[in-house]
Formats: sequence, C-alpha cells, structure tokens
Amino acid sequence: MFHGDNGIRTRDLCVANATLSQLSYVPLPDYYNTIFLFFNQNFCVSPFIFFCRKRSVFAEYFSGVRSVPGTRSYVKGTMREMKTVIMAGGLGSRLASMTADMPKPMIPIGGKPVLEYEIESLRDQGFTDLLITVSYLGNVIMDHFGDGSKLGVHITYYNEETPLGNAGALLKLRNSLTEDFLLLNGDAIFDVDLNRMVKFHQERHALVTLFTHPNSHPYDSGLLVADENGAVLSWLAKEDERPKYYKNRVNAGIHIISPKALDMALAKNGAPLTAEMIGTKDAQTGKVIKIDLDRQILKPLSGTGQMFCYDSPEYVKDMGTPERFLAVTEDFLQGRVQAKNLRNSQRAIFLDRDGTINVMKGFLRDIEEFELLPLVAEAIRKINASGYLCIVATNQPVIARGEVTVPQLAQIHNKMETLLGLEGAYIDGLYYCPHHPHKGYAGEVPELKIDCACRKPKPGMLLQAAQDFHIDLAESWMVGDGENDILAGKAAGCRTALVGHGAFGQDLSGESLADVVEKILG
Repeated sequence: MFHGDNGIRTRDLCVANATLSQLSYVPLPDYYNTIFLFFNQNFCVSPFIFFCRKRSVFAEYFSGVRSVPGTRSYVKGTMREMKTVIMAGGLGSRLASMTADMPKPMIPIGGKPVLEYEIESLRDQGFTDLLITVSYLGNVIMDHFGDGSKLGVHITYYNEETPLGNAGALLKLRNSLTEDFLLLNGDAIFDVDLNRMVKFHQERHALVTLFTHPNSHPYDSGLLVADENGAVLSWLAKEDERPKYYKNRVNAGIHIISPKALDMALAKNGAPLTAEMIGTKDAQTGKVIKIDLDRQILKPLSGTGQMFCYDSPEYVKDMGTPERFLAVTEDFLQGRVQAKNLRNSQRAIFLDRDGTINVMKGFLRDIEEFELLPLVAEAIRKINASGYLCIVATNQPVIARGEVTVPQLAQIHNKMETLLGLEGAYIDGLYYCPHHPHKGYAGEVPELKIDCACRKPKPGMLLQAAQDFHIDLAESWMVGDGENDILAGKAAGCRTALVGHGAFGQDLSGESLADVVEKILG
C-alpha cells in the first residue's frame, strides 16, 4: 500500500521485518512518539503508529530577562530543550478596523487574546521557554503577559524598533538561538500535537521542518512540492509560475528551524551579511536591509534534501482578513479547532475515486480523461466544514499492469486536487493500492502482481489511514459506487454508503456523492 502525499509522512523510518501481531505497545518517556514501518508478506507498506504522552518533570530557573521556571524534556535519556520564537510584530493592516488600539495577536476570541491561546497550547505540551518578537504596539503585549509566570511559562522579548522584515529579528537573535527552535506566527489559531512534529523533524535530521496542509484556496497560496519522503523540491511563492496541475500543500506558518539555516542565510550569495547590518541602510540602494523568512531563509533550502514537509490535517489558520477572523472565531467557538488535534480521535468519510469523485471511464490512464462529477466539489466542501476528515482510498491496478507509472498517477491526482481547490474543496489524505492479482498482461510489473491486503474489498487502506490519523472507524463512513467499496468499509467497521444503485448491505444509498453526503451530515 502506498501513501499519496497528503496525510502523515511515514517513509524512511524504522523498518522491521515483522508482522502486525509481532509489534506491541511499549511505554516510552516524555512526549516520545514511535513509528514502526513494516512489510508484510505481500509487500504492502504499513506504518504502525502509536503515541505516548507524559509530562516533563525537569525544571530549573533560567537566567536572563524576566526569568521564571521553565521545563526541559528527555528523549531516550538525552536532555532536550526547544525554545519557541513567536513573531508578534506585524501591523495587521488588513484588520485595521479591528486593531486600531491593539496589535493583531491581542485580538480577543472568546474573551481571550489569540496569542494567549497559543501560549497555553505551547505550555500544555512542554514548550515553556518563549521568545516573543514585538514591534507595533509591542508594549500592549509585554504589559499583558509580563514575564509569563502567570501562565506558567518563561517569556523574553525582542522589541523591533526599526522594521527588519519578518525574519530580521531571528538573525539579530542568532547568538541566543543555539539549538533547533520552534517558530510561530503570533496571530494564528492552532491546535497541533507539536511534539509529534518535533519527532518527525528529529527522525529526518532536518535543518527545517514545515507544518503543511491543504487549504480551500491553493490557487492564491504559496505551494510546496516535495518528493515521496517529504523533502521539499521546490517552493512556489504566490508570484511564481506554477504547473498546470499541482498538489494542494501549503505552508501553515509553523516551523522548526536549525540555527544553521540562519547562518546559511547570512553567508549566501558571496556577499555575507552580519546581524549588525540588518536594519541599516544599504550603501548602494539607500534602502533599509530587511530579511524575508520565506524568500531568503526557507526557499533557498528547496532541493537540498534538508527541508521537509510535515503534512497534517490539524487546525492552523491565520486571521489575515476580517472574513477569516470571523470564520476562525466560529470554528473556535464550535470546538472545531480543538477537535482536529491528532491526539483526539477523528472521524473520516472515505471516498472511492472513479465513479464517486470523477467520471468513470474504465481504467483511467490518460490525465485528460479525468473529469470531476457534478457537485463533487460542493459535497467535499461540506465534508471539510463538517469536522470529518476527507480521505480518498482507491484501487489502481493500472500500476501493476504497467499501463500507468507512479509519477503519471501522481499527476492525475494533482489534477484532482487542483480542480477541487479551484472550487474551495480539499482532501486530507490519499491512499491507493497499486497491486493486481491476475498475471499475463504485457508490460506488467511482476512484484506488484500479488494478492495483497490493501486492494478493496480488503480493508487495508482504511486500516492504515486509521493508524495514521487516529480515526475511529466505527464513527466513520466508506462511500463508493461499487460492491468492493461497501465490503471494504464493512470489513473495517465503518458505516457504508453507495453512490448509485445496488444492494450490497450498505447503510444508505444516493444518486450522487452530493446526495450521499447530504444524508450522512443531515
């Protein structure tokens, strides 16, 4: 079984020659998350994931500005402390009507500043050593939070008196950033299992790890293109030319960064900068020297194998416009923000592809033949808004038969994501089975001509997704247009829905995906 690029990356991890029954839960210290990847006898890749959470118990007093008790955590007996830098100095010009007398991170939701929710989430996960960069009305932030002791954290501040760009302060603070650090925007609402992301970062020995997810407007967002292991190949800014079809993968603004990446930014282009030069006027242009995080620090790491995407469906949204602020507020008050954290059990609506999402044209081999069915994007938008994860699970025997290559299939799926994105819809995960049990086709791939555990009507793809996304299958649905979809859903313990006609023991039926989704959501 092979992952599509959405969902949690699980490649290049610990490979064990074992069966599922030979793996067991093992209690581990602190926030240590372990992923076992094993191959069964049919060569189906199956990540087996579990999480162990335990509070860090180490604490000491830190020296420095406004010092208060902080925490350190241990991984495999090695002490690890990760500082968090929160960028809270933006003007918030697009929210001027709401922020005339306060910086954007201090806008209240439910009677509490957005930044306070961030700090509480960090604290609850053991991240208590915080450095907040402030500028516009920074005194409002500093007066409200003080040294952080009232919230159980340690806060220091960097007051950016001269605008330095959104990353200039990082280079000014380079001597204080001696280890990998977490970097957040101060105006975002999120609820993310950050320790899971840290573990991902450490496993890959990455210089930078980016929290990435699909969104409802990829057409006007910066996009990341990654290889099958999650290593970033290219960074497409909004102004960059992009391919006709692309994967809906957007940087959400949560980063883990090695200070080595800052050193590389200072030293690049044969004209080294110094921290002291940032904020001064360039002798040739007369302009103030500023540093842009995306363009000058992160984007140059594309293609180096040192920057990775951490794909997750967890909730991360900024409040850049009044419309987005209202939407985020509604999500927060309705509990959707907290519910998407992968520490919590998730519900999913699994979708077959051919005949459910796109027009059935036999074994689809030509990307030009891929066409969304009517009202599919509207139906998936409703799934996105409902709190259910939307995950595609599709048999693709054309791979084993040698009729379509893996890169060609990826392009077909990119077209699907592009078309959905143009209508404000997205999928949270994609799984496909490349196997086929029958031999004798010209050009077939012998190692894929097997009776596997992932080809529907077997439930392997759904079971793997349940492991990856912490899905409660009994609270989830499998939707498809054929008997194999219904049987796979029932075998996984899901409720089932048929698009079209037939009696296969499904819980409900509908004329289209839109009809079925309406019945499921009520």
